[in-house]
Amino acid sequence: MSRDIEIQARWDGEAKVWIATSRDVPGLVVEADTWSSMIEEVRLILPELLDVRGERHDDLSLTFKAEEHLDVAGA
Repeated sequence: MSRDIEIQARWDGEAKVWIATSRDVPGLVVEADTWSSMIEEVRLILPELLDVRGERHDDLSLTFKAEEHLDVAGA
């Protein structure tokens, strides 16, 4: 059976990076300058983090949810 993990991703406009975290995997924090790089970093780091926590990671299903905040003047 697959383990579903939701990844929250947000764009930090000041730092110009995507930041990924997960409530399902405390301690997961990834920064990358592109969306695809962020996904790849999560895919590389997540199994290692789960190993450290003593959790299985042989069948994962990742869902990425993106957020970006914009201030619109005069709207």
